[in-house]
Amino acid sequence: MVGAMRSETVDVLVIGGGAAGLNAALVLARARRRVLVVDSGEPRNAPAHQVHGFISRDGTPPAELLATGRAEVESYGGRVEAGEVRAVRRDGGEFDVELADRVVRARRLIVATGLRDELPEVPGLRERWGQDVLHCPYCHAWEVRDQRFGVLGWQQGAVHQALLVRQWSDDVVFFAETLDGDSRAKLIARGVRIVDGAVGGLEVAGDELRGVRLADGTVEALTVLFVPPRFVPNDALLTGLGCERGDDGWVRVDQGGLTSVPGVWAVGNVVDPRAQVVNAAAAGGKAAIAVNADLVEADLLEVAR
Repeated sequence: MVGAMRSETVDVLVIGGGAAGLNAALVLARARRRVLVVDSGEPRNAPAHQVHGFISRDGTPPAELLATGRAEVESYGGRVEAGEVRAVRRDGGEFDVELADRVVRARRLIVATGLRDELPEVPGLRERWGQDVLHCPYCHAWEVRDQRFGVLGWQQGAVHQALLVRQWSDDVVFFAETLDGDSRAKLIARGVRIVDGAVGGLEVAGDELRGVRLADGTVEALTVLFVPPRFVPNDALLTGLGCERGDDGWVRVDQGGLTSVPGVWAVGNVVDPRAQVVNAAAAGGKAAIAVNADLVEADLLEVAR
């Protein structure tokens, strides 16, 4: 960034153009703020066929939802461009943001860079992710209801997921490498069948999941496999700026999304792993209102000087 020329100044630079970032940009553009969204074009929900749990948008393909959001932001004078942020440097109360072709001066930042799903190393699993290997029952279980479900018990939280997805199917099997007595009792009480032993891979035929193959060669027939991923936040920009983490290991924000660093807000899955699309969009809206209020106060201080 040393020696690079600033090309422009914006009120707010939004890093990440998913539901959280775009909704923040929409509110700010409508507030007549100069807002730029920079998006890497790698949405977490790209493998999914539809967005659910979002009133008036239920069933919308993710790519269509984002395309509509970008058009709405631009209709109010906001700008959305593809690209990656290479570095951010704090300069006083503002920020120099290095893009591939220039440095943009931003009075405030909203970071909406999301998270990545870390999956177990089971042969064939990642290739089925978002099709018949799923995570969120509220997002996908209705569409596969009453089929035979499997739940991969590879990490903490898998037992809770098995107890939950039983709501959508009477036929659920839990694949357990290790399982404590209390968890085993809960699964049995909920009517979940337990299969002990390591998983060796998936059985797929005709581009459809047909079952799970155990390490001993046994195949359990099923058509849907739920896998709770490990959530890894894409928060390097935030921590690089000095944003503090909470006791849970995630970057800490207040109710409006403000981090511990003045001028930096963070919204969506980068700080909230459980946020669905509708929650992320709402968080973006709340942050935008907080950012605009902060800029109003800054403008007043400038006039008073």
